[in-house]
Amino acid sequence: MSNPTVLAPGASAFAAFARPGADLPDFEHIRRLANQVVPFGSFVGVEVTEVDAEHAVVEIPDRPELTNQMGTVHAGAQFLAADIAGACAFVGATAVRIADVAWLVVRDSWSSFRRPATGIVRAVATIEERGARRVLAARPGERVELDGKAQLYDASGAAVATFRFAYVAELVAAPADGARS
Repeated sequence: MSNPTVLAPGASAFAAFARPGADLPDFEHIRRLANQVVPFGSFVGVEVTEVDAEHAVVEIPDRPELTNQMGTVHAGAQFLAADIAGACAFVGATAVRIADVAWLVVRDSWSSFRRPATGIVRAVATIEERGARRVLAARPGERVELDGKAQLYDASGAAVATFRFAYVAELVAAPADGARS
């Protein structure tokens, strides 16, 4: 079975998040769509609960199948939530130009687990402002490196983990001479 959200080469992986003609980004549209476009996130049950220009929040549900043999939230579930939150923070931070972004990938990541996570876990992610500004100013076809961070908290609000991401984004290339848009 194939993923219906996989895009054609040269297309923007993020165009669906844009609202052409809108004066302001539609963050609620971005949040709703983000909950649909990552099949693995839907399968696991993580949910994007907030997206704006400054951050994104993703929740890991309190389900026994997302725990490890010690009954705490599995590190893989925590990484997934941090990864999706980081991508959503990127979309929120670059929303005014998101249709021009061809793709975003994690080039490197780092994690620090502070304490065992139990119950519902929230991942709160941000993208470095300088990197977002570089994406917003980039030329067609240009690649931009930027960093992001996700802090994870348990239901009591205690910090349970920190993830840092090094991303690479590429803007959609300009059409070839003579090509029609």
